[in-house]
Amino acid sequence: MSEKPMTQLIDHELVIYPFDHPHETPARQLKNLLGGKGAGLAEMTTALGMAVPPGFTIPLTISNAYRAHGWPAGLDALLDEQMTVLGSRMGRRFGDARDPLLVAVRSGAPVSMPGMLDTVLNLGLNDETVHGLVAASGDPVFAWDSYRRFTQMFATTVLGVPGEALPECADPTDVEALQKQVDAVRVVVRRITGEDIPADPAEQLRRAVVAVFESWDSARARAYRAKEGIDERMGTAVNVQAMVFGNRGERSGTGVVFTRNPSTGEAAPFGDYLPRAQGEDVVAGTAHTLPIDRLRDIAPAAYDDLLVALRRLEVHYRDMCDVEFTIEDGRLWLLQTRVGKRGATAAVRIAADLVDDPAVRLEPGVALERVPAELRDKARQEVVAHARRLSPGRDLLTVGLGASPGRASGRMVLSSEDAADADDDVILVRPTTSPEDVAGMAASVGILTTTGGLVSHAAVVARGWHLPAVVGAKEIAIDGEHVRVGSRSLLAGAVITIDGSTGEVWEGAHAGDDGDVDAEDLVHAHLPELERLDSWARVAER
Repeated sequence: MSEKPMTQLIDHELVIYPFDHPHETPARQLKNLLGGKGAGLAEMTTALGMAVPPGFTIPLTISNAYRAHGWPAGLDALLDEQMTVLGSRMGRRFGDARDPLLVAVRSGAPVSMPGMLDTVLNLGLNDETVHGLVAASGDPVFAWDSYRRFTQMFATTVLGVPGEALPECADPTDVEALQKQVDAVRVVVRRITGEDIPADPAEQLRRAVVAVFESWDSARARAYRAKEGIDERMGTAVNVQAMVFGNRGERSGTGVVFTRNPSTGEAAPFGDYLPRAQGEDVVAGTAHTLPIDRLRDIAPAAYDDLLVALRRLEVHYRDMCDVEFTIEDGRLWLLQTRVGKRGATAAVRIAADLVDDPAVRLEPGVALERVPAELRDKARQEVVAHARRLSPGRDLLTVGLGASPGRASGRMVLSSEDAADADDDVILVRPTTSPEDVAGMAASVGILTTTGGLVSHAAVVARGWHLPAVVGAKEIAIDGEHVRVGSRSLLAGAVITIDGSTGEVWEGAHAGDDGDVDAEDLVHAHLPELERLDSWARVAER
């Protein structure tokens, strides 16, 4: 990416905010300054005193100044100052070949745009500092795995190298294989871009910040904003945060968890955990993740700490929260929190439950604001569709993970381009989805992936858009223009039905049958909370 020329900001606008900055207004109310992620990090740090790795936020004022006029004069010096302070707090120095400070550079728009904007992890590694990380950690596999991840993310995110052009690592548990992978990535980068991944950590940081600024104007981000009706002028903040490492041995890992089930509204933690991994591995949908309750057996102390944190966040925000976390050598760290996206059924149940929760006591009027009439109607449709179960038979192809409730029938398409071009009901069938698939997802009536878990990109986006989705349907294989399940083969264009509640995938169009049962009886039996919200709405209308 080519950087724009420098511009001079008005003095009071050239401010970077550490997460523990003493804002006069509660940080959670400053999304238009700090972005959603920055506001959440600051709120967890200052108001709740939670275990958040320190860092700082480059606010939207600077981001939008860059987008309009170029890199602000004075920002390099300010970044250098903040990195020095951060290094002092962490007991490490940025670029130190003996024990380097490494950072994550993440986006943070004022509204949630899952996966649409850019991230770079393990920034600060080069051929010298990687040896310092080996010495400081005593784990060469961890150090070189982190370097491998950095080179791949910098190549794709900052330098624009297509991910499919990068070679695979032969064995990510072998130091020599990891070293060869780093070299191979750099060869591809030089061949495609004509330049090297910079060794200077300060240049790495500046270019990563520019990449995040510019990701706001990417095609995938524009497509998502068009679907969501998000203001194009908004922009994104940038968060620079000291790294904690989920890939540091068997007692480390990473996960994404909701304080409640975002599909059903059940009052229990819901999410995925992946041992010896970093955050992008979970949301990418390419890894075999574990249900969050497995963490109880893997790291019981960290699991207990997580449960306490989830409850504190839900009470503090008075809503279901979506939390990203890392466990490093058995210790829990919180990396993000925000009010979580949910399906219509979950929205109804959560709103009613929080009215009754003695620690929250949500006002019925606020509950109605969160679940307006059109969303209550959508919940009613989901309940009826789920109750009208389909009978087992040869039309049932497979069962995956129900990731976003509802039932949809449509013609199978195997690429986002075909979905975006369709003028009829289509179901997008992919191994997994990425932000590059957003235009096709927006044009589909349902989404089916063969890999990924309940907090993968496909699951999160589908729930936010109230699209039926089934993920992790691992018995399905996509082979050219065919979708194969065991001995059965369907050609692209064949009609299928998916049920985002049960995870079932059927051949053909199926609506289900409930016999003579009345739809309102179904709703009353399966979602009594809906009648409570409807009654509050009737009172409010008087």
